[in-house]
Amino acid sequence: MRLMKIPLLLSFSILLLLVIAGVMFTVLAFLNNPTGAVSEEGELFQIKKGESSEHVFIRLEQAGMIRSSLLLQAIAKMAGTESSLKAGVYRITPDQTAIDIHNAIVAGKQELKKVTVKEGWTLSQIAGALERGGLLDAGSFLKTAASSDVLVRYGIPGRTAEGYCFPDTYYFPYDASAASVLATMFETFYAKLAEIYPDYRLLDKKDLFRKVIVASIVEREYRRENEAPVIASVFFNRLKINKPLESCATVEYVLTEVLGKPHKERLTTADLKVRSTYNTYEVYGLPPGPIGNPGTTSLLAAFFPMKTNYLYFVLKDPASGAHEFSETYQKHLSAKSLYLKGY
Repeated sequence: MRLMKIPLLLSFSILLLLVIAGVMFTVLAFLNNPTGAVSEEGELFQIKKGESSEHVFIRLEQAGMIRSSLLLQAIAKMAGTESSLKAGVYRITPDQTAIDIHNAIVAGKQELKKVTVKEGWTLSQIAGALERGGLLDAGSFLKTAASSDVLVRYGIPGRTAEGYCFPDTYYFPYDASAASVLATMFETFYAKLAEIYPDYRLLDKKDLFRKVIVASIVEREYRRENEAPVIASVFFNRLKINKPLESCATVEYVLTEVLGKPHKERLTTADLKVRSTYNTYEVYGLPPGPIGNPGTTSLLAAFFPMKTNYLYFVLKDPASGAHEFSETYQKHLSAKSLYLKGY
């Protein structure tokens, strides 16, 4: 009779263990499931630098994003990730389980802010876009962009980083610093430069700086991509014979960026005489620095200008953006009379 009881007892024990395991699995699955309290578009959750994993998990539970902080503490302990949570801002979505959230904050899959920098934008315009996007204080960005430490580290010989913030669409974490934002833009600039001119590292920094200045002026002058190298040739031809560049774009830079005046559709004779080292109607040679941040087309034009004898150009078709190019002043005057209606 005793021999018959052992198998029964064993069977009962196994059954009991299976029931317990089933209950535990059900409970764990329930605790791991999404809470149903997160909005459809998701909600932001910030992890601060130096914050303990225990405190993070408790806040997640308090925010209704997970069902149990103890579950995540146990998972983190078993996975050895208690010290691996990445500081930053995360978007918690309604379909994420507790384990999904744990994995996301360990991997550092942060919510990013999209910032688009347009071709020709100045540092102040970039700073404004960053501030409007809630990413950085404009003043902090501009101050860092003029920091000698930053300029030396990235080989920028100018007084600011103007010209080296490559126009592109960027995605930055919410806690990005001005230095990290600038570093990303500089790295993108040099990466693009390597595609345009692979041997750019062999150039003297000042020679590269001169090309960036020309590119920044071309950026603000050209409207049709195929004309950018022609416009660049005009400026290089003028530099060769020590003739003022006479670029309206440099005057506009003085008026808007230096003097803080609104943009003008047409410059006056008085505007062309404004006193500034950036006014290429009054000052010979290049301005002291770029007047914006050029894109690929303008950089290509500055490195590979078309070979021409042109010294002048004037907009002949505002609709298409086409220019009329001239080799002599007399032809230029005729073009102006024809296309600018006596301007």
